[in-house]
Amino acid sequence: MLVLLAFIIAFHITSATLLFIATIDNAWWVGDGFSADVWRICTNTTNCTVINDSFQEYSTLQAVQATMILSTILCCIAFFIFLLQLFRLKQGERFVLTSIIQLMSCLCVMIAASIYTDRREDIHKKNTEFYNLTEGGSYGYSYILAWVAFACTFISGLMYLILRKRK
Repeated sequence: MLVLLAFIIAFHITSATLLFIATIDNAWWVGDGFSADVWRICTNTTNCTVINDSFQEYSTLQAVQATMILSTILCCIAFFIFLLQLFRLKQGERFVLTSIIQLMSCLCVMIAASIYTDRREDIHKKNTEFYNLTEGGSYGYSYILAWVAFACTFISGLMYLILRKRK
């Protein structure tokens, strides 16, 4: 049982780490000499432009930013609630509250990655003065980590739903 508990904690911490990296790092769209994410566009390591309200489709990027941040926060809250429930739940009860919050985190990261997947081309086309060097790029590792974090938080949420507290 202790090994299972250690695995669940490590899996949850891994999920939170993936969410932090996907949210913070500048690699949602990458190519030769540039990288772009939901926060800024860099044409090299020193020439970065912060994405602000002067961008077309800025509200779309704000939706991605907000849902990624919310997903990360919910994942962290779920971890702390799991630790509290670990000591407060009676034997045989399920970690339902932790599961619900973790599945909400899963939903938020799925929404963020889906919005970015659907709207990326429009964002780049409507902001050619900023994205002119990003032609020929591809999805970067932060974008991929967001989808991996989706899978991890989903599996984690299901594990909490199935898991019962034992001695």
